[in-house]
Amino acid sequence: MARISGIDLPRNKRVEIALTYIYGIGLSSSQKLLSLASVDPNIRAKDLTDQDITSIRRVIDQHFQVEGDLRRFEGLAIKRLMDIGCYRGRRHRLGLPVRGQRTRTNARTRRGGKRTVAGKKKAPRK
Repeated sequence: MARISGIDLPRNKRVEIALTYIYGIGLSSSQKLLSLASVDPNIRAKDLTDQDITSIRRVIDQHFQVEGDLRRFEGLAIKRLMDIGCYRGRRHRLGLPVRGQRTRTNARTRRGGKRTVAGKKKAPRK
C-alpha cells in the first residue's frame, strides 16, 4: 500500500486520481507532480514500485506544500484576518459567508440549519 504524506492512497484508483486524496493536491497539480517524477499517470496505485513512491515523495517535498503545513498556513492566514478586524475576518469570526454571497436565503452551510421557535403554535384553520 502506498503511503505518501501520511495518507494511504486508495489501491485500485489510477495514481493521477489517488494523489488527489492528499490535502493540497488537486488533479492538475497531480498531473504536474507525476510528470516531474516521471511516473506513468495511468498505472494503479497498487502497482507503484518503491522507486516510483520515493520519486513522488521527493517531488512533493521539493515543490508542494501539503497536509499539516498547508492547513497551518491557511489557519494562520484566517487568524491574521480576524486579528486585524477586516471585513473578511469579521465574517469568519461570525461564521457567515466570506465572499459576498447573500445571507437572506441560501447560507445554510455557514449559518447552520433552520432555526425554529420553541412553543410557537400554528394558527388554527378556519
